[in-house]
Amino acid sequence: MGVTGTPTNINQGTKTKGGIGESTLRPDGTLKVTGEFAYSSDMWHEDMLWGHTLRSTTAHAEIRSIDTSEALAMPGVYSVLTYDDLPTEVKNYGLEIQDTPVLANGKVRHHGEPVAIVAADHPETARRAAAKIKIDYVELPVVTDEASATAPDALLIHEGRDDHHIGHVPHPNIVHRQPIVRGNADEAAKRADVIVKGEYTFGMQDQAFLGPESGLAVPGEDGGVDLYVATQWLHSDLKQIAPVLGLPEEKVRMTLSGVGGAFGGREDISMQIHACLLALRTGKPVKIVYNRFESFFGHVHRHPAKLYYEHGATKDGKLTHMKCKIVLDGGAYASASPAVVGNASSLSVGPYVIEDVDIEAIALYTNNPPCGAMRGFGAVQACFAYEAQMDKLAAKLDIDPVEFRRMNAMEQGTLLPTGQPCDSPAPVAELLRRIKAMPMPPEQQWLAAGEQADVRALPGGLSNTTHGEGVVRGVGYAVGIKNVGFSEGFDDYSTARVRMEVINGEPVATVHTAMAEVGQGGVTVHAQIARTELGVTQVTIHPADTQVGSAGSTSASRQTYVTGGAVKNTCENVREKVLEIGRAKFGSYHPAWATAELLLEGGKVVTDGGEVLADLVDVLEGESVDLELEWRHRPTEAFDLVTGQGNGHVQYSFAAHRAVVEVDTELGLVKVIELACAQDVGKALNPLSVVGQIQGGTTQGLGVAVMEEIIVDPKTAKVRNPSFTDYLIPTILDTPTIPVDVLELADENAPYGLRGIGEAPTLSSTPAVLAAIRNATGLELNRTPVRPEHLTGT
Repeated sequence: MGVTGTPTNINQGTKTKGGIGESTLRPDGTLKVTGEFAYSSDMWHEDMLWGHTLRSTTAHAEIRSIDTSEALAMPGVYSVLTYDDLPTEVKNYGLEIQDTPVLANGKVRHHGEPVAIVAADHPETARRAAAKIKIDYVELPVVTDEASATAPDALLIHEGRDDHHIGHVPHPNIVHRQPIVRGNADEAAKRADVIVKGEYTFGMQDQAFLGPESGLAVPGEDGGVDLYVATQWLHSDLKQIAPVLGLPEEKVRMTLSGVGGAFGGREDISMQIHACLLALRTGKPVKIVYNRFESFFGHVHRHPAKLYYEHGATKDGKLTHMKCKIVLDGGAYASASPAVVGNASSLSVGPYVIEDVDIEAIALYTNNPPCGAMRGFGAVQACFAYEAQMDKLAAKLDIDPVEFRRMNAMEQGTLLPTGQPCDSPAPVAELLRRIKAMPMPPEQQWLAAGEQADVRALPGGLSNTTHGEGVVRGVGYAVGIKNVGFSEGFDDYSTARVRMEVINGEPVATVHTAMAEVGQGGVTVHAQIARTELGVTQVTIHPADTQVGSAGSTSASRQTYVTGGAVKNTCENVREKVLEIGRAKFGSYHPAWATAELLLEGGKVVTDGGEVLADLVDVLEGESVDLELEWRHRPTEAFDLVTGQGNGHVQYSFAAHRAVVEVDTELGLVKVIELACAQDVGKALNPLSVVGQIQGGTTQGLGVAVMEEIIVDPKTAKVRNPSFTDYLIPTILDTPTIPVDVLELADENAPYGLRGIGEAPTLSSTPAVLAAIRNATGLELNRTPVRPEHLTGT
């Protein structure tokens, strides 16, 4: 694995050690691998209470009454709150649509909805008190799919909807609808020599992050509250929390605590408001930590989807048209569903040139678990379907599937279905060429010395279910396109505060942002940027909090681009201020101060020719520079609600995968041998971190391909497998070799030419694995995840 490709022409800054382009190590890495890192669940406060949430045991019901008297009478219980105890008229919250009640109001709409909260002096006391709360439910019919949600007489999930999407949806149980129409797909279909259709089902995936939801709320002497929490977006949380508490935002002080992964599942509120309410009611610090069972109910999941596709192509392999309908199940509350719809529709064609398209994407309200952001949202589901279609077309035309994709690959300058031109490198054909050219893993790796089967390398592994009989190898390819950053006219910006001063005789830079470090390595990259732009070795990363302007969400592969851009921009301005100080102090002694391009490098002021003019310690002695600046990328615009046209996205990223699998066709067992990836990252600011992100995203795509799915009973809408006993995720034994070929083709619009990388590998890894299993078995396999019964017909 490694970084290859054409060097960028983007200014790389100075050569101070530990700057951009180097594989610097994470400052929190040693603490995490040794178990010493403090996550939000590790926080403690003197005289602390424990909070617990009582959740509904049914998916749809009226609440006739709630009796909390027995719970309140228990020794050690300080408070029990229900909807009627909320302190203000604002009792709902939400990312875009404020449709989610803090506590259930007369009705529950999904299994596990919060109904009451308890504060007690011990977590077990809080749990036992919650169990004593008596709720009289009257069961209601459940809405679980498109047919039951959109029927003329369908039971409405949210009566009296008045959000801004209601005017353009054909039914109140549709959260959002986005059509995209370009050219004339029906006329273009007449030119097709072959047409393929497919109906695809994508399962509900859980983020399965390392640390469950947790936080600590501490009431302040000023009547406010300090909240220490694991989240993805401090300022978004703040805007939702403060109105419910009846407090001005400045009295809700939020500090990011250690986050054990996120992948979208922490974009929504979970325990934040509940902890603050209990802390303000009791006057004591309140800590809430979900167990893993509760975590499955306490956060949103990836939207399950039904996707209906039609493609046509000429006999020489040119795509003629595409029609599709994408139905996403958003569950009981909106969360990020409108944005997921926008991504799914606008990226539904994939990285291909198709002039004539007719696309519709919708998200439903149902009584299933709420779904929202998860790594690659919207684009992941679409990629699974369009890549299966590419394989079907290639097979019908008897064209190599990789060559067929390359023949139709988009490139820089291609107009996307929304009419937006791709104005940066789009090396789709090159990524496919590279991934196919990578060496194949050796055959029959499970044969050990003496021709004895090593069961550890066989499908089924140590279960010892096969010794190689009926094992067939398959190879599959896929490529995907993912947008980077927030889209559709959202004011996507970030803020950075940078301070430069001399401490103990050494120049030091401090970088302060509200960026949520959730494992993506932003704390490493921000220090690298500061070293590069300011020429100092010592960089301190200030803890993220709401005492600095918003950094936006750690999602959409945006943080290195947007917050990295903010850090770069602020550092550049700080550098100019430092040079102004130097000119004022020393400029009269050396003409180069006025005539040369001056740089900060290695703790010194140098000319562009490398001549040292001054030591930074001397320049900053008795001085400091402290700036806080916002930074924005180029604007986007909303998609037209009739045609879908509009420059809706900031940037695109591309990844391709080749999967090699071995399948026991008799037992229905799958072993993924290798998942090779080629990806363009624009500029690898930290090559080691880049490879890690690609391998991590690839593994999540593998999970949804062959094992991960939250099972919801279609009759009751209840979750059937809310634990890691029954919801399976890949372990090290399931994770294959993941060789990575990183291409660097600079996007001249982005800081350092970089391209967001974290989500793209999640797209193409799933369809590549499915393609390989199809290649091995000859089966159609139009759903995720693939289960043994799908392979054996049992």
